[in-house]
Amino acid sequence: MQLGIIGLGRMGGNMARRLIKAGHEVVAFDRHADAVQGLVADGGVGSASLEEMVAKLEKPRAVWMMVPAAVVDRTIESFVHHLEKDDILIDGGNSYYIDDIRRAKDLTAKGIHYVDVGTSGGVWGLERGYCQMIGGETGVVQHLDPIFAALAPSIDEAPRTPGREPGKGTAEHGYLHCGPNGAGHFVKMIHNGIEYGIMAAYAEGFNIMKHANVGKQGHEASAEQTPLRDPEHYQYDFDLGEVAELWRRGSVVASWLLDLTANAFLEDPGLERFAGRVSDSGEGRWTIQAAVDEAVPAHVLTAALFERFSSRGEADFADKLLSAMRFQFGGHEELPAKK
Repeated sequence: MQLGIIGLGRMGGNMARRLIKAGHEVVAFDRHADAVQGLVADGGVGSASLEEMVAKLEKPRAVWMMVPAAVVDRTIESFVHHLEKDDILIDGGNSYYIDDIRRAKDLTAKGIHYVDVGTSGGVWGLERGYCQMIGGETGVVQHLDPIFAALAPSIDEAPRTPGREPGKGTAEHGYLHCGPNGAGHFVKMIHNGIEYGIMAAYAEGFNIMKHANVGKQGHEASAEQTPLRDPEHYQYDFDLGEVAELWRRGSVVASWLLDLTANAFLEDPGLERFAGRVSDSGEGRWTIQAAVDEAVPAHVLTAALFERFSSRGEADFADKLLSAMRFQFGGHEELPAKK
């Protein structure tokens, strides 16, 4: 099958290569010419412009965008006038599902089909495949099935759930038509919100283990800080990399994220290359907004999102105000920061 791809970044480039390896023809465009040239060297068809890419596609065309959510509308506006009735436009990035509903409505008026595909797999997708959460019209999604199947992981990636009937659907193949427009990105939004929570749980747990030797450290008696009551209870120097390696085998908290955690400790045991400023690209916020709109509690996911804000210094002013209030009502001086 032939597919146009816009955006050959960390995920788009590897997705294009996985499709080429599966025998599909990829016609690609990226604003960085060297990325296009690299894909051509791997068997793709390059384009110097969006107009040229569209011209190289057979009708009805299918174009997959892998660009940041913030520039999807701008990208569509820049080339949609080159598309025609019955062409298909796919957004495989991390767009807000509400934007998908609007875009689908606007494009339908032009006779153009729109499909939203929440895509998970990161930089490992070329090797492992991509989990895909799909929203759109049933017939259009079925037409694109060869593309989804080629991008998806092998069915052997996970054992079949006991009791599940073979051939029930595509979910066990790593992709699923979740519903109408917006459904794919809604499911991906929740997927990423859960990801925030899992990552935060691992980070907090390992941090507690890292500080389990606090009893070995000297602590001056101070009215400004509660003393450690039983230092003898905190005399452990854990090898966090080995704990991560241990938990990968037979533990109920084993996961691919734990595999990556073990890899991170192996590469950089002290995590010295990182400053600890954790970004959020939108999905966590949108997940919490959906929870508010639905009046559904999401304590863990909300706390994980707020921790990311705090990691970037967004709580600094609030923390200063806390210190200021303590000083005002009790004359409490701040203790020096830990070195």
